[in-house]
Amino acid sequence: MKPLRLILLAVGLAFLGYLVVQVGPETLLGSFQAISWRLLLIVWFPFALIQVLDTLGWRYAFRRDLTPFPTLLAVRLAGEAFNVATPTASMGGEPVKAYLLRPRVPLGEGLASVVIAKTTVTLSQGAFLLVGIALALTVLPPAAPLLKAMTWLAAVEAAALGGFVLAQQKGLFGGGLRLLSALGLSRAEHGHEGARRLDSALSAFYREHRGRLMLSLLFHFGGWVVGSLEVYLILHFMGIPVSLTTALVIEAFAAAIKSAAFLIPGGLGALEGGNMAVFAAIGLGAGVGLSMTLVRRFRELTWVAAGLVTLSLFRPAAGAELT
Repeated sequence: MKPLRLILLAVGLAFLGYLVVQVGPETLLGSFQAISWRLLLIVWFPFALIQVLDTLGWRYAFRRDLTPFPTLLAVRLAGEAFNVATPTASMGGEPVKAYLLRPRVPLGEGLASVVIAKTTVTLSQGAFLLVGIALALTVLPPAAPLLKAMTWLAAVEAAALGGFVLAQQKGLFGGGLRLLSALGLSRAEHGHEGARRLDSALSAFYREHRGRLMLSLLFHFGGWVVGSLEVYLILHFMGIPVSLTTALVIEAFAAAIKSAAFLIPGGLGALEGGNMAVFAAIGLGAGVGLSMTLVRRFRELTWVAAGLVTLSLFRPAAGAELT
């Protein structure tokens, strides 16, 4: 899959370049000039609050508290930077997080936590999209093509997430490893016991720790809601005042577009084009959508750089057991 993602990345970069030419570099530069020094505020707030909320969402994906919150925050920052900086379909950083938590957390428990957190953050994004669709009825006609597209996307997400959760409860990793072995694609016989333990940990969590599961969902949902505040601030700083309702609709649809483009590193090109379509449908102009997305890209690059620096500072101990 790596060559495919690299090809998609190249296509995304080319498409982004095309969009920049179509809108006009001078228009985009004017948006950054309008924000001026307040770009520094956008870099740190409200995204710092989103990081805190998402880290809390991850914290409650463990069956017990084993790691101080600052350590979890640093590990998540490093893992998310790895997700964005590498062509791993937003998944490569998840095992990195579990690895960095050693020896405080057994590797198996860490892996279970990142699977659960990935599940709850995606479920909360699906719920956030449903809220966005409901609120979009206040700014778009019910028959609007954008609204229909997002409704279909929500249905696809619901089916995919339902299957993913069910697969976890039925033995996703053990079954997957057995299938690979049967196809001759894996000879890791020693990994079957670890996969069985991981499946058991996931099933037990969903069955026995529903309170922590709900807290994980709620904190991740809060992170998506706070993302709407970032949209609101960027547009206001650009001199385009919008309501909080409109900002929430934009964020809900943008998150869904990025989720759908998960194979493309960072959703590059797809997110820009999708946001332009959303802004055009709402009546704010496609150019404004591209400008806002590039401002968020700048913020993203800053946090990725911070995450990669954090990653370089970690020295986890070796020899952790998959228990």
